Amino acid sequence: MMKTVLVVEDDKNLRELMYRALRGSYRILWAENRLETIQIIEKNRVDLVLLDLRLPPATGTSQEGMKALEEIGRIDSEIKVVVMTGDRGKETSLKAIEKGAHDYFPKPFDLEEMKIVIKRALHIQTLERENQRLRQRLSRKVGLHNIISGSHKMKLVLDLIRTVAQSDCTVLIRGETGTGKDMVAEAIHYSGPRRNQSFIPLNCAAIPETLLESELFGYEKGAFTDATGAKPGKFELASGGTLFMDEIGDMSLALQSKILRVIQNRSFERLGGTKSMEVNSRLIAATNKNLEELVAKESFREDLYYRLNVVSIHLPPLRERKEDIPLLVNHFLNKYNKTGSKAAKGVSSRALELLVDYDWPGNVRELENVIERAIVLRQDEMLLARSIFLQAGEKSLPSKIVSRSAHTSLAETERRLIEKTLEATQWSKTEAAKLLGIHRNTLGRKIKDFNIHRE
Repeated sequence: MMKTVLVVEDDKNLRELMYRALRGSYRILWAENRLETIQIIEKNRVDLVLLDLRLPPATGTSQEGMKALEEIGRIDSEIKVVVMTGDRGKETSLKAIEKGAHDYFPKPFDLEEMKIVIKRALHIQTLERENQRLRQRLSRKVGLHNIISGSHKMKLVLDLIRTVAQSDCTVLIRGETGTGKDMVAEAIHYSGPRRNQSFIPLNCAAIPETLLESELFGYEKGAFTDATGAKPGKFELASGGTLFMDEIGDMSLALQSKILRVIQNRSFERLGGTKSMEVNSRLIAATNKNLEELVAKESFREDLYYRLNVVSIHLPPLRERKEDIPLLVNHFLNKYNKTGSKAAKGVSSRALELLVDYDWPGNVRELENVIERAIVLRQDEMLLARSIFLQAGEKSLPSKIVSRSAHTSLAETERRLIEKTLEATQWSKTEAAKLLGIHRNTLGRKIKDFNIHRE
């Protein structure tokens, strides 16, 4: 579709020259003053405006052009405005940039240069619009509707998420491993006013203490031995958006002090730098630790705890919201049926009974892993009870599994699961270990212990 360029210029001869240069490449509209400009924009889809700042009736100043620039921005902020000015200095042009102009060129100007400026501005606009579409698509993918909630407890959680999403307050998400703290953090971000900016996650427990500080604050060239160039940290990358600090309870006291200072001062410096950088990001933290106990033991700063715990969202473990299990099972069935070639038609009542009776120490993450594994390993159209393999151990096995026939011991069940997984992955130990939720070395040991051989 041809882009539309509105040329706002009261000089008829110059308009004619610009028309000849641009025709064939763009749909051209004309205006001679500010009022005509606004009327055309309100009635037409305009992609770019070439705006002469010296418009009638005050052609001796840039007053009318500046007013037009501001009004265009209020009507449609996506329109790219390139200003033209006969002023010798750059003061007027820079003032226009501050008011929202994308670019400028002085009069008199080269027509080829004008075409390059227009092409570049429209290319940037296309990228921005595509980025906006992708963010909207991502927002639908990770938004509130993706959090499964049939239980009363989860509906209360969703209500709280909706409320805090519209504010900019710091949020602390609490819950056991696998309850979906990262998904809740994303839902808050993509449901709030910062949804079109970056969501930057950081797992504090996954990064060595020696590297965590540079990950957060970035560094300047020469800050340490391997700092061959400057690098922005997570606080910088999250500017305008949200920084999600997962497992914040694992952070050292020294680094806690620095995080507290950033929250209090709303600024920080890169490692090896002296320039103070303003923090313009929302902070969401998460932990599976009991922070109150850590504060009592003096292994977590009390002042930081209060700064983080402005609004606390507690995610219940799956064993406390069992009415959600059938909904979650259906959700994961749909998810993995789309990605794999072995689509399952549903879950048998016996299999669902086993899933509901289980305590789920690994919570929703463990349930997802079990369903994915069952789809890969099943031999029937439906997911039957024999396709469901749950973690061995008295604390996690439901009574119905413990009381199975003595002919099938836990060891035999585990052996059969490993054999089926290896067959399903063509004996790829890496893939099999991933499906089983164990380390590759652990799988190798079990293959040896059970004397399993490839046929």
